[in-house]
Amino acid sequence: MVSLVRDAMVPEPPWLAADATAQEAGALLARPEVRAVFVCDDSGNLTGVVTRKTLVREVVALGRDPRETPLGEIAEEPHYTIDSSEQLDVAFRFLEEHDAERVPVVDGGRLVGVLSRSVLQRRLAEDEPPDEHQS
Repeated sequence: MVSLVRDAMVPEPPWLAADATAQEAGALLARPEVRAVFVCDDSGNLTGVVTRKTLVREVVALGRDPRETPLGEIAEEPHYTIDSSEQLDVAFRFLEEHDAERVPVVDGGRLVGVLSRSVLQRRLAEDEPPDEHQS
């Protein structure tokens, strides 16, 4: 039975270093399944998040060169993080309360995964006992 965030998270999400460029983040964000690029320091500690909206606001709208703009200058602090050892039911309530679709999962500040509300809903449904009336 799945009971902790680490059991339901998507491990090893894409991330880039603070000295990576906005163009590199844009290349990852061009993939439809990537909604955010996490920015980490040399130790793998989460330091920021870059989204398509960030790129438009901080690079395109200001006329900055994406090949010369380091992510460390434009990354936003993550709104929320959740610890990998948190109970799943607590994590689900957290996502619901904050209307968050996904949240970075950390272990001692180090980025270890992403918890998605849709994946979590499926995992929690799988853990429910089967209905006796279904065949």
